[in-house]
Amino acid sequence: MSTSPSQPSFLATALLAWYPRHRRDLPWRHTHDPYAIWLSEVILQQTRVAQGLPYYNTFLNAYPTVADLAAAPEAEVLRYWQGLGYYSRARNMHHTAQQVVQEHAGKFPTSYAELIKLKGIGPYTAAAIASFAFNEAVTVLDGNVYRVLARIFGLHSDIAAPASRKEFQALADQHIPAAAPADFNQAIMEFGAIQCTPVKPDCLFCPLQQSCWAFQHGQVALLPVKSKAKAARTRYFHYFVLRHGEQLYLKERREKDIWQGLYDFALAETVQAELPPSEIMRHLEAFGAEIDISQAAESSATMRHVLSHQKLEVKFHEVPLRQPLPDSTLRDLGLRAYSSEEIEVLPKPVLIVNYLNTH
Repeated sequence: MSTSPSQPSFLATALLAWYPRHRRDLPWRHTHDPYAIWLSEVILQQTRVAQGLPYYNTFLNAYPTVADLAAAPEAEVLRYWQGLGYYSRARNMHHTAQQVVQEHAGKFPTSYAELIKLKGIGPYTAAAIASFAFNEAVTVLDGNVYRVLARIFGLHSDIAAPASRKEFQALADQHIPAAAPADFNQAIMEFGAIQCTPVKPDCLFCPLQQSCWAFQHGQVALLPVKSKAKAARTRYFHYFVLRHGEQLYLKERREKDIWQGLYDFALAETVQAELPPSEIMRHLEAFGAEIDISQAAESSATMRHVLSHQKLEVKFHEVPLRQPLPDSTLRDLGLRAYSSEEIEVLPKPVLIVNYLNTH
């Protein structure tokens, strides 16, 4: 927990005056419900507000309370999360909701010290809940806050380095006012989101212009310092879209990899972009697939799909079947035939959804 100054600092004074005039009207700012606040923070950690808002509303409508989320089947939770990516977060939320129900009688702990003990809730999320729901004077650190602090105070520490967190946390703790910790946290995050932006910040009309080290030294574009992440690796996926009549064969991804718990088609991952016809036939023979050549179509053009640390190059191979796949293939590959209505409610990667919507 932070130690708040008794008198607001210049930073707090400026931000608390700026915030009421410029803040966006967002639904999670009209509640002190820790569950709704938690949901918003998880969704927005890697998603822009405009993209995340519809998911927030839909998710909250489906699961109005933490008990509702805890009681839901995981596959259904993943289906509502479909399109947001980072599906491990949805699974972690589901597990945390169950922990809150089972160990805390369905009520979130009311302090940072207790919130941080919940599985799946890290320092940032615990601070956000403690501050926004319970008005605890504990500072939040997200990318917006790092950027504002680095520019205002001229900090050149690499914000991607774990050791920098303590430095930025200590600085933020010096400025959070005891009388208005929630408003301060909301203000500094909002200031970074719409005023002190990563590119082309609005320095001309910035209330902190005269106090900003980066502005005074012409280094706004250079701060914050952030080392580059590792280059994303490329993976090559070849999907076999096995169809018999009106049914398609899909499987649940159970391995610890991308999209765990979501459904996709039979897959061959290769080390090269192209899969020669002879290799395609080898896979189909291994499936025990009796192909209806008269209905066969060309393989799809390569689709590119970018994840946080991976790039996928994907081709879909439509395979019309004369007969259902043998039981041994279903068992070995985890495949099952689904109708279009059944497929609609399965949780699926956006890549698969996009393919189904166009074929």
